[in-house]
Amino acid sequence: MSGRPSQEAAADPRPLTGEPLSLDLLNTRWIDQGTHHDLLESVDGLAVWLRSSGLADRVAATPAALDALREVREALWSLAEREDDSGEARAALNRTLGHGWIRRSLGTDGPESEVDTDPPGHLPAWLAAADYLRLLEEAPARIRRCANPDCVLHFYDVSKNGTRRWCSMAGCGNRAKASRHYQRRREPRPTGTDSSSRRG
Repeated sequence: MSGRPSQEAAADPRPLTGEPLSLDLLNTRWIDQGTHHDLLESVDGLAVWLRSSGLADRVAATPAALDALREVREALWSLAEREDDSGEARAALNRTLGHGWIRRSLGTDGPESEVDTDPPGHLPAWLAAADYLRLLEEAPARIRRCANPDCVLHFYDVSKNGTRRWCSMAGCGNRAKASRHYQRRREPRPTGTDSSSRRG
């Protein structure tokens, strides 16, 4: 039997992927049928996230990289949820950003930019922190948490009218729609509205 993980075991199990990197990092925690999950509980989970986010060829999944990523995730959570009044989350984010810099160079096809971090394992955390700053500069009001109070997923609303409410219509959106339908069916009908009372 091969020692390599199966393709199924290495698949990203999260219900929402593909968001900007900072929010994708927040979405490494999710709730499924009342059970809390955390993809970053282990180095193996980190490896899954690195592959999913396209960073696996740039940094190795190590305990140090995992610790740095967890720290910036906590800071991003506090900032996105507006829980931090003391500046601790901002300080943690700034510490992460202090580990990296953008190196500019002139390549054969023109100007190039490359991010370096010290230590190298801080690269994913630095990129996530920098991405959050980018979203704040572009449209901070479009950084949203799913409107389902039992969901902890975040997204960046790129809809034309900026009215997206759910992490996905197939998941939380449909559940909310079904819940509203169920409540309407349970509500008693007002008296005096049957067909006989409407006849003249």
